[in-house]
Amino acid sequence: MNRKEDIVGTSGPYTEIPVTEIGDICIGQTENAEAGTGLTVFISKNGMPAGLDVRGGGPASRESELLKPLAVAQAIHAIVLAGGSAFGLGAADGVMEYLEKNDIGYDTVFARVPLVVQSDLYDLSVGDSKVRPDSKMGYEAAKLACESPNYKDGNFGAGCGASVGKMAGMDTSMKSGIGSYAIQIGELKIGAVVAVNALGDIYDWKTGEKLAGLLTEDKKGFRDTLEYMAQDISSKENKFTGNTTIGVVICNASFNKTQLCKIAGMAHDGYARSIRPVHTSADGDSIYAVSVGNLSADQDLAGSLAALVMSEAIKRAVMNSESAYGLISASDLEK
Repeated sequence: MNRKEDIVGTSGPYTEIPVTEIGDICIGQTENAEAGTGLTVFISKNGMPAGLDVRGGGPASRESELLKPLAVAQAIHAIVLAGGSAFGLGAADGVMEYLEKNDIGYDTVFARVPLVVQSDLYDLSVGDSKVRPDSKMGYEAAKLACESPNYKDGNFGAGCGASVGKMAGMDTSMKSGIGSYAIQIGELKIGAVVAVNALGDIYDWKTGEKLAGLLTEDKKGFRDTLEYMAQDISSKENKFTGNTTIGVVICNASFNKTQLCKIAGMAHDGYARSIRPVHTSADGDSIYAVSVGNLSADQDLAGSLAALVMSEAIKRAVMNSESAYGLISASDLEK
């Protein structure tokens, strides 16, 4: 960590920093490794402006309307990324319970109402499909975030049951996870956390090398998902197991909700660089962007850097995952 490199697309150096050191935000996660599911929660006790951009065709989400520019709320208190598909949306109840107990929320005079948004991925095809993130797991993750932050890349939190390359079914898919990457340029800090659970294949955004995805039938090499899809051009109503890549961009610059929606949209370029195909009807691809500082910075620079850190976070999600549930990870695949 804290190393100098040349940043792609600019002339100056940057410093890699932990994603947990950007600003007024804390991250906690919990998982049920046996069942293959979990959640990751991002909490700002004082509230944080946030935007959202959804590009996939099948999102499982909660309170997304809060983040539209015309909605009155200008800040939220927590974001939940979780497994369990739509079944896991109840995890936010536990996050709200913890925040209310600790007097965190929007003051409505009669009660403090924590504003919590959530997006879920589909991990019911691994582990135990009957076990999903619930309010108890949400409460635990919120408590960890505020009292003992425990974020780690790999088979943790929302990435516990994540997988990629599922066009031919789970037997030839690969294990993925959750990943992060953050940088600092001058006073500007920006980073991303992403749970990678894509239908498509994953590529190194710098070199173009395929890192994970649809395996050959002998599981010793890769097939190309798009080429596989093109073998039969007929419509497919159920593209197997369900998918969705969900992420959060965090920066210490001062942006409002409208600007953050644009930054979240630009961060999807990071998805497009690293995941192919991406934003399909079988994915619920979503990105949140939050402001947790007061630095004055250019919105377009932040959006461009958001795409960069998102691409690297995707790479780290697959490279830090471990084989599980009968699925091979990128680190264990024979080269």
